[in-house]
Amino acid sequence: MSVAELAGTKADTEDSLAQQKDQEFLAFRLGSEEYGIPILLTQEIRNFEPLTRIANAPEYLKGVMNLRGVIVPVIDMRLRFATGEATFDASTVVIVLNIDGHVIGMIVDSVSDVVTLPAVAIKPPPDMGMTFSSDYLVGLGDIDDRMIILLDIEKLMSGPELGLITH
Repeated sequence: MSVAELAGTKADTEDSLAQQKDQEFLAFRLGSEEYGIPILLTQEIRNFEPLTRIANAPEYLKGVMNLRGVIVPVIDMRLRFATGEATFDASTVVIVLNIDGHVIGMIVDSVSDVVTLPAVAIKPPPDMGMTFSSDYLVGLGDIDDRMIILLDIEKLMSGPELGLITH
């Protein structure tokens, strides 16, 4: 076996091991469903406060907030996922994300906790064909009799519908 082949085999093994490591997700609720996003993309969690509405913005873009001098667009995830109108109460929060240097807020009903999922607990999303697009799903996390819908939040925020992040 040549040195190049050994190096390639080592790199493949390292990639495989990296995929087997436990992953941490911030779990949050939208209605009765629980979702998860990678914890490393979370900048902070804030109580919901009134936003400044932007004219002609899509309904799910609730407005912007001033976060220590940074103007942050805020998405209502209930409206984005068509899970019904949000009721804003004491548990409603804004999860502030930092994705590739872009700061974005997302309104959720509540934050559950941080969950650590081993790779074997993450199942691929079901193939729904044309009925439902699973482009923004990483998979389904199964932990302690809970099913957590794991989102590819980077892909969602940079998708054509939102377009908040350009690469």
